[in-house]
Amino acid sequence: MLCKICQNNTISFFHQFLSKDYFYCHACEFISLYDAFVVDLEKEKAQYGNHHNSLENEGYVKMFEDFMDLFWDMLTCKEIHALDFGSGPTPVLAKLLERRGATVDCYDKFYQPETIFEMQTYDLITSTEVFEHLENPLETLKMLTNHLKPNGIIAIMTLFHPNDTELFLKWWYPRDPTHISFFTCKTLDILGKKCGLKRISEDGKRVVVFQKE
Repeated sequence: MLCKICQNNTISFFHQFLSKDYFYCHACEFISLYDAFVVDLEKEKAQYGNHHNSLENEGYVKMFEDFMDLFWDMLTCKEIHALDFGSGPTPVLAKLLERRGATVDCYDKFYQPETIFEMQTYDLITSTEVFEHLENPLETLKMLTNHLKPNGIIAIMTLFHPNDTELFLKWWYPRDPTHISFFTCKTLDILGKKCGLKRISEDGKRVVVFQKE
């Protein structure tokens, strides 16, 4: 199978505990679940229903505050128009962005499915804990880039995989059945370049910040 991101050849490996096949690309380090094992939309939404996050969850809020700190000072516009892509059942990040003075649109395919962004362009697009759920991350990032203003910022949060198949087999992250795509910083760098984005910040763990060139 060819890599969905860089079109190089991949190797397959079997996750015995999960009884699932994955594909690994040596060129860009992308790992993807074999399409036959992708859960249907009903099961995907049911899994999201297990998430109970709110503004009262101090740890969850702190994670987002740290996330915003990675790019906030790089925003040069006075009035920030932002899109939170994949905002979830409780749009905590959107509320925190509004507290910092941004105007925020939200989109989530299950909870806020109106594609309000279609006729808009944004200074900032955030997508947290979304890209691990995407069957075609390149297609999604290209679409988001089309809705970004020149010099605008896209900030992505998704936990980076260890880039070792043996460690991947022991890792907890693939055990969520809705997690089907796995990245390293290198993967996201290559993904960004294909979309006309340059990396301007990252935390080495789960966040990459891009700017539109």
